[in-house]
Amino acid sequence: MHWYTDVLKKYVEFSGRARRQEYWMFFLISFIVSVVLSGIDRAIGTSNSSGSGLLQGIYGLAVLLPTLGVNARRLHDTNRSGWWMLLWLIPILGWIPIIIFLAQDGTPADNKYGPDPKAAERGGAAFPGGEPGYPTV
Repeated sequence: MHWYTDVLKKYVEFSGRARRQEYWMFFLISFIVSVVLSGIDRAIGTSNSSGSGLLQGIYGLAVLLPTLGVNARRLHDTNRSGWWMLLWLIPILGWIPIIIFLAQDGTPADNKYGPDPKAAERGGAAFPGGEPGYPTV
């Protein structure tokens, strides 16, 4: 749950990098909240014929900027500009590459958008204990 609240705390932060786990956990929790609110909307009669409702709409507006921010930070982690988010505007054909970009592993070292967030969680070393694949003696 902390992945979700961390993204909300960085409400309009478009700089820096976001790990895959941070992005996808935020996406998953946000999707679940949206589905639950959709059910509540249908139960209390505030949904329209298209299936969206008042509570779901308010929630969507509330998380719009955090969603854009975490999208930009996730793209930064793959060493791409946040402007790649514009691919979301191209139905189907634009969604495929953006989903691939968001699912890729981030740059393993510092890049022009900031330090590696995985290394920061490990204590700053890019590869603790030496190079990957080589045992330390």
